[in-house]
Amino acid sequence: MAIEHDTFTTNSIFRDVRIGVIGGTGLYSLDGLKVVEEVTVETPWGLPSDPITIAETERGNKIAFLARHGRSHSVLPSEVNYRANIAALKALGVQVILAFSAVGSLREEIQPGDFVMLDQIIDRTKGVRADSFFTGTGVTAHASFGEPVSGLLRALVQNHSTAVPSITVHPSGTGVCMEGPAFSTRAESNLYRSWGASVINMTCIPESKLAREAEITYAIVCMATDYDAWRESEESVTVAEVMKTMKVNAANAKTLLLAALPDIEQAAYNDPEQALTKPETGSMQYAFQQTPDKQASGDQSKLAFIFRNYF
Repeated sequence: MAIEHDTFTTNSIFRDVRIGVIGGTGLYSLDGLKVVEEVTVETPWGLPSDPITIAETERGNKIAFLARHGRSHSVLPSEVNYRANIAALKALGVQVILAFSAVGSLREEIQPGDFVMLDQIIDRTKGVRADSFFTGTGVTAHASFGEPVSGLLRALVQNHSTAVPSITVHPSGTGVCMEGPAFSTRAESNLYRSWGASVINMTCIPESKLAREAEITYAIVCMATDYDAWRESEESVTVAEVMKTMKVNAANAKTLLLAALPDIEQAAYNDPEQALTKPETGSMQYAFQQTPDKQASGDQSKLAFIFRNYF
């Protein structure tokens, strides 16, 4: 169903869907859950990459799934409308996002097929991606980003790594986010290794930044498909290598998600203290740099779509 709204309010959109999943390359759908509806949410920043599937779990809770690149993988990493993706999930009620992303490994011990629970990010994008909801609104705000993902959500998912015994799920790692769509040169790959980076992808920035601005608890599971270009004894990474591992990774990702989902549901729906989401909830309350009368001219009505408590 399509949701039409001219004033960009969330009243007719809100579904109390507290858990969102963003699928990366190779992960375009969820299995084992009852599909309730499919919604197309128009946001002040445009349409998300794909209609959002809302499914119901065995416990009767709702989960929203969005394919980052579209279910036919028609959107390049630099062309993903990250603001619309995060805004649409927020409008549905999402408080927790678990994202998945295909990555190249920069470490011998992270083998193709392994997963990494990213805890730090190095931004190597080139400034062509819209990376803030505040751009053009006349409002200046700064989000804390020293810890770019939720440590609580990362640990919760890691606790279920035994659900996929055939692979190693690394509990932490630093990811480089590059522009793409071409893969790294060997010199670049070795540079990132010298920085201590663990994996490289093309999408965790600005997705993680926007989730933080939107006060959404966010973690990302990185699924290694190859060794990038740093191994001089081997040929540079090819698309054929990536595709070979991707199918197995997608199946393992679904297994890990379904294993962790009961605990995520418990935290999102049944914990009266809301401990999982507490660090992000209200985190932008003091981020705005001007009082309303000092804000520059701009389209501040957009911000009400994300920040109903503040605008």
